[in-house]
Amino acid sequence: MAFRFRNFKVYQDAKLAHKEIVYLSNKFPRIYYYVSDQIKRSSLSILLNIAEGSSKQSDKDFNRFIAISLGSVDETIACLEVAFDFNLITEKQFIYFENKYELISKQLGGLSKKLRNS
Repeated sequence: MAFRFRNFKVYQDAKLAHKEIVYLSNKFPRIYYYVSDQIKRSSLSILLNIAEGSSKQSDKDFNRFIAISLGSVDETIACLEVAFDFNLITEKQFIYFENKYELISKQLGGLSKKLRNS
């Protein structure tokens, strides 16, 4: 069985970003577990919604899951801002991930546009 979602570059980029988020957030002090847990969940949600949406019967349904992924991008950035505010990550790390998720957001927007126009 071929899984359609694996063909999307945005899926591959989101998967790599999630892996990096897991490594980063595992270093947070235990008292900030709630931030670590939420940032892992939101970054995972991005790629899971791409995967789930890709199996839907219509492009309209798929596009709904892309919209959810976009929301999860914003949630991940918000978690990164909280982590930065609590000095859990450096400014350099924050900028790195902000740029990475901005690219993912643009890719999702492009995919969404393509789905709407097909």
